[in-house]
Amino acid sequence: MTSSGATTRAAVWRARLAIPGARTQLTLILLAAFAWSALSLDTPAGLIHTGGVAALGEIALAFVTPDLSPGFLRTVVSDAWTTLAFAVAGMTVAVIVGVPLGVVASGVLQTSRFKRLGVMAAARAVLAALRAVHEIVWAILLVAAFGVTPAAGVLAIGVPYAGILGRILAERLQDAPGEPLAALRASGASETEVLVYGRVPASAADVVSYAFYRLECAVRAAAVLSFVGLGGLGLRITTALNDLAFERMWTAVFALVLLVVGIDLWSALVRRRLSR
Repeated sequence: MTSSGATTRAAVWRARLAIPGARTQLTLILLAAFAWSALSLDTPAGLIHTGGVAALGEIALAFVTPDLSPGFLRTVVSDAWTTLAFAVAGMTVAVIVGVPLGVVASGVLQTSRFKRLGVMAAARAVLAALRAVHEIVWAILLVAAFGVTPAAGVLAIGVPYAGILGRILAERLQDAPGEPLAALRASGASETEVLVYGRVPASAADVVSYAFYRLECAVRAAAVLSFVGLGGLGLRITTALNDLAFERMWTAVFALVLLVVGIDLWSALVRRRLSR
């Protein structure tokens, strides 16, 4: 199929979806698919267990009445700091491991085509192996090796994120605009200098933006991985749920949301400065 044919088909589909009737039909199809999949689940007790509706009401009521007592707020602030510290530690591991592997995987430092393909294939295989395993699985494996320690949690975040970050970095370095790179080469710059003065500045904003996004993910992962000894907001939420203290649960959840929003604002500020 030619590119013009693909463009025409895409335009036809956009036109069809712009019709109110088409959007309604698509919505009905998606709702029917959801209902069919939900009813197909093997749940002898039903989708909502006995008393589930009442519990849902209690949770909803606690949403507007979170525990804001000074003592508990101090505890939540401490938990939020712990969660952020583990997320930053995990991302530090990801950067230390992922950035060098990403540079190697991009192949931009190799002048020989045969050598470049070999180095790229080996580095990309390592990156794929790191990111193929979810952080929860890494946590289980690392707990078996190191025990229930904070190191296991930090590495469980850092190892898979290194694979993801390295892959993104490799692609961005490869996609750098060719004209500035050619100008640097024409002036006698080596491939290392082309990387430092050409590819890195061209890809820095995108890579930093993605790194901040992964930091947001690391915050959530640090909360989820409380069972490997990280503590923090994840453990506070779990404890509150076990005690049916939904007001305290929502306070911890709101703190987690504030962490993510704060990282997003920080990311926007850094991107704005890099784009100047």
